Amino acid sequence: MSSILHVNSSCRESILDVPATLGRHNKRWHLAFATIYCSRALHSLLNKKKSSKPPVSTHSFVVLSVEPHLAFPNIDHTSLTAVVKEKNLDQLRELGGVEGVADALKTDTKNGICGAVEDVAERQETFGSNTYPRPPTKSFFYFVLEAFKDLTILILLACATLSLGFGIKEHGLKEGWYDGGSIFVAVFLVISVSAVSNFRQNRQFEKLSKVSNNIEVEVVRGGHRQKISIFDIVVGDVACLKIGDQVPADGLFLAGHSLQVDESSMTGESDHVEINSSQNPFLFSGTKVADGYAQMLVTSVGMNTTWGEMMSTISRDNNEQTPLQARLNKLTSSIGKVGLAVAFLVLVVLVVRYFTGNTEDENGNQEFNGSKTKADDIVNAMVRIIAAAVTIVVVAIPEGLPLAVTLTLAYSMKRMMADQAMVRKLSACETMGSATTICTDKTGTLTLNQMKVTKYWLGKEPVEDSSSIATNVLKLIQQGVALNTTGSIYRATSKSEFEFSGSPTEKALLSWAVLELDMDMERLKQNYTILHVEAFNSEKKRSGILMRKKADNKIHVHWKGAAEMILAMCSSYYDASGSMKELDDGERMTFEQIIQGMAASSLRCIAFAHKQIPEEEQEIREGRQKLKEDSLTLIGLVGIKDPCRPGVRKAVEDCQYAGVNVKMITGDNVFTARAIATECGILRPDQDMNSEAVVEGEVFRKYTSEERMEKVDKICVMARSSPFDKLLMVQCLKQKGHVVAVTGDGTNDAPALKEADIGLSMGIQGTEVAKESSDIIILDDNFASVATVLRWGRCVYDNIQKFIQFQLTVNVAALVINFVAAVSAGEVPLTAVQLLWVNLIMDTLGALALATEQPTKELMEKPPVGRKEPLISNVMWRNLLAQALYQIAILLTLQFKGQSIFGVSEKVKDTLIFNTFVLCQVFNEFNARKLEKKNVFKGLHKNKLFLGIIGITIILQVVMVEFLKKFADTERLDWGQWGACIGIAAASWPIGWVVKCIPVSDKPFLSYLKW
Repeated sequence: MSSILHVNSSCRESILDVPATLGRHNKRWHLAFATIYCSRALHSLLNKKKSSKPPVSTHSFVVLSVEPHLAFPNIDHTSLTAVVKEKNLDQLRELGGVEGVADALKTDTKNGICGAVEDVAERQETFGSNTYPRPPTKSFFYFVLEAFKDLTILILLACATLSLGFGIKEHGLKEGWYDGGSIFVAVFLVISVSAVSNFRQNRQFEKLSKVSNNIEVEVVRGGHRQKISIFDIVVGDVACLKIGDQVPADGLFLAGHSLQVDESSMTGESDHVEINSSQNPFLFSGTKVADGYAQMLVTSVGMNTTWGEMMSTISRDNNEQTPLQARLNKLTSSIGKVGLAVAFLVLVVLVVRYFTGNTEDENGNQEFNGSKTKADDIVNAMVRIIAAAVTIVVVAIPEGLPLAVTLTLAYSMKRMMADQAMVRKLSACETMGSATTICTDKTGTLTLNQMKVTKYWLGKEPVEDSSSIATNVLKLIQQGVALNTTGSIYRATSKSEFEFSGSPTEKALLSWAVLELDMDMERLKQNYTILHVEAFNSEKKRSGILMRKKADNKIHVHWKGAAEMILAMCSSYYDASGSMKELDDGERMTFEQIIQGMAASSLRCIAFAHKQIPEEEQEIREGRQKLKEDSLTLIGLVGIKDPCRPGVRKAVEDCQYAGVNVKMITGDNVFTARAIATECGILRPDQDMNSEAVVEGEVFRKYTSEERMEKVDKICVMARSSPFDKLLMVQCLKQKGHVVAVTGDGTNDAPALKEADIGLSMGIQGTEVAKESSDIIILDDNFASVATVLRWGRCVYDNIQKFIQFQLTVNVAALVINFVAAVSAGEVPLTAVQLLWVNLIMDTLGALALATEQPTKELMEKPPVGRKEPLISNVMWRNLLAQALYQIAILLTLQFKGQSIFGVSEKVKDTLIFNTFVLCQVFNEFNARKLEKKNVFKGLHKNKLFLGIIGITIILQVVMVEFLKKFADTERLDWGQWGACIGIAAASWPIGWVVKCIPVSDKPFLSYLKW
């Protein structure tokens, strides 16, 4: 034990061996560091003694430098980090509490750091930046390896290797590499496209992750409250926290009220933790503010926080499979099984024909002559037969479907970002296309969120001029606005403009009180001490403060909030002359009518109330920290105007025209809600108040579950709703089979956002909790952007259907032609290389061309796509079967009669079949652009990518036929033969036009099959 104490004391001496010139704070820091370190050293040595190993002198205590940084000589950052992480209250007190830490960090607890560029840079250099290293991104090589894991690719590579080996052995290196080499090239192209596509999508997710992590945080710098990026926060910053915010870094509680923090992301405990200056001033990065508001002093950032250490090991999961991808994988596997069966039959037929002597070589000789045939020839023939069968499988399996989904989702995500919608979950893109109901907020979504006080009522009289307000009432209003607020006012000089910060409502009230009522917020704050605060939230719809006047020690309570709720708490009111009057039932009804009148003019009505606490109740109030909620005196009513967003009525009408119901759920009263809903087009003017279209949250809550289910479809507006009412409505709508999209911005909206099929949070007003619970973030808070998301959702689904129609047409045609030819003639007209080329056109270039079609107005003319509607609709079956039958008829005619019709050799006939088949797909790609519309060329000029891909396909086809004779196993065609191929292929346009005139029933064509 003595050796331990010796080590401990020598450790303490070495740490405390500091220049005598250091100040009181510096000595205190060194003492703190010594205490923390030595207690750790003692603990570790005791642990070592418990183990059988002898205590070994380690140099762990020299890892932490005790040399103070030149810019901050009074602080050791490692010790400070440890104090906060370990919640060491005793140690914090030894350092002089939060004030002592602020002094050491050169922070003014009221005005923050100075905020100069040099100061911020110096702090970042000394204490680090608020960032953490990301896990290394997946390289391109990783996606190439992933592509190689595809079983079909592996089988093809095996065939290519065998084909290459036997080809070189039989024909020599100069000509023997063609077959095997061509399969290698085709496989390389398929792998390259797949890897490039997945690599780019991964990069897009990385960018999205950076954007979604870049949270705006309010800080005080140089006395000015301002918003900065979370990445720019530095040690010493004074950060402002309110309900729903994410704590941006580790730090200490400076000032605030009723602060409760959700630390479940760190500890797993669901109970909220109370934060205060006396018992628990420690705040941790990544936790969420559940209630109250506060200012915090940042003590650690980035990798010095527990959150930073944790996040650096976590990468964003982008392997999410969307419901549509899951359905497509099922469809792919069903088609693959059919292809496999066909390929197996072809394999059996070809093998039987070979061994029964029914096949001939290029010179017309029988290929198999029993024992006379060389083993090499047999193996070579088998490889060729297997390659043909495997290639049929490759063509049959539409591996382009998942690629098409990936491409269309990635493309739409990128375009939606430009249209002010950031997709957090890929599945939301496609689900939005099926949305049948949108439940939207009012404030900021349907309205501009630019609030301005336009009316003030004192007693039963509207006040036009602030000079006519009685002095005693004016003082009370100023107190109510200045002290019962989470907003703030900044003015650089006496001549500069006022800057107001806080929520839009708070800013409107502060602006009105300062500019019209000459309120001096600083002076009021100096004259009063705030004892307790009840912060505003969307359930209570009010906020209150308990305060003591310093001059006479009298205690007052101030409330403000939703007018009818504050009115219910009052028993008296101030009239225009400033006299207090009793509030009887008649007067109360008059005030209710005033509130309704303001609400009917689309004004948000806020009431102010006050009460001086009698002396005998003062001590009880202080002790209980509970605000008086009855017998208050009404100070006045304020009407705040929040105009509707331009274009919102058109967006609502677009949604309704598309068969999507729009419901407004708001915390405002019935009259305001009704006025705004009518203005936006959600309510028709003829829908009166007695209809079931407008309901209050409380009424909806009290319905029986049967009543709710019966009435929920008729409800257009829910006023005075709580977050629970919103959740209840979403659950009811989902039970009735609706696909529900919900907008939300508050912390309490999180349950409804999670419950909905698509959660849409607001990028400007939305809290971090709401954003994390949502699938899509509407960056400009505009309802028109919600309508845009709906359009894009439908576009995704439509593009996938176009591609399925195009792909299945090729699959059906290729399978039937090869099967019939193999069974009847014993040979496959389309060789392995040719089929792989067709596969490349379909899967890759086709996916790229059809997946990038932009949304059209026609999409909003159709009803929403139901959850359980088949992927392949009757319209698609009609289109694809007509085209496939035409292609099969033409190509089988060419197969059996082509030589006599054109008077050409068999090799040229096979080239004609190949060329016609490819050109049919090129022309059919135009047909696939419109599933139901006859004019397939409408809007074609806008899709440059589509035209580019068609051009590239034609050029490559010409190269394949005319210049790659041996590689592609083709013969050159003359102008007449090219004309014939183009003419036959072009006939698919008029056929497509005629077929679209045939009506189809609504009942699914394959209702007995579940894809």
